[in-house]
Amino acid sequence: MQTILGAGGAIGRELAKSLSAYTSEIRLVARNPKQVNGSDILMPADLTDQAAIREAIAGSEVVYVTIGFPYSLKIWRKNWPAFMQAVIEACIANQSKLVFFDNIYMYDPQSLDGMTEDAPMNPSSEKGKVRKDLVEMIMKAVESGKLTALIARSADFYGPSIKNVSMLTETVIKPLSEGKTANWMGPLDFKHSFTHVRDAGKATALLGNTPDAYNQTWHLPTASDPYTGKEWIEKFALALGVKPKSRAVSRFMARLMGVFVPVMREMPEMMYQYDRPYDFNSDKFIHRFGIQPTPYDEGIREIVEVDYAK
Repeated sequence: MQTILGAGGAIGRELAKSLSAYTSEIRLVARNPKQVNGSDILMPADLTDQAAIREAIAGSEVVYVTIGFPYSLKIWRKNWPAFMQAVIEACIANQSKLVFFDNIYMYDPQSLDGMTEDAPMNPSSEKGKVRKDLVEMIMKAVESGKLTALIARSADFYGPSIKNVSMLTETVIKPLSEGKTANWMGPLDFKHSFTHVRDAGKATALLGNTPDAYNQTWHLPTASDPYTGKEWIEKFALALGVKPKSRAVSRFMARLMGVFVPVMREMPEMMYQYDRPYDFNSDKFIHRFGIQPTPYDEGIREIVEVDYAK
């Protein structure tokens, strides 16, 4: 049995698809889980409830954490530590392996240009401090010898059929498709990596089913030589057949936009990721498994064909 906690999101769905290559027993846990493979075991659960977490993990060989709590610092501080502690304890009790799908928030802002798995954890944001604490909780349990776990880390992700959950979709692709101006969260001249959601799902499934991949951190396969904000907008505009109208959003503008778009209220502290090069290095994974990530131009073409075909 392999179990996905938070199976309703974009990563959870892609992971479920890929896990079917390794097991026929896939348990999908979410508030309202839906079939992905047709034979999945669906378990509706409130994953803020510790009893529900224990029940969800019971009997699992591998547990994947892909849950995304609402993008609010207040909620993150309340939910994440308690959730992760309960997951770790249940995994230890069931001798389940743990795979944590993570982001780059805990990295030192000065290490984002060519960041590897060895980048120092020194977050400048409050959300980054929450993520750092989670990683340290997991690795402390690993170092104690009680838990077998790995960190599967992704850059910001993009891909088809993930509207409403991708910042790139909401701020760039969707506005351009409607003939509006793309909003880039900061200066337009810095490069910014994105991990294709399908690559993330396949790689996470592969890592979870590779015994010697555990007790370490992996950057999921992500194309090298990322585009700048200006180039991302131009590429999508060309694919959509529209003018590349763009706007560099300042922290002040983001706060104003937050009056109308609640998620934007949470963005100002994270905008350091856009005022410098953000280049995600996944050489470790690529060299170990020989799997190449989706090229950016192919990813752009796929999104337009799937989501915006006229």
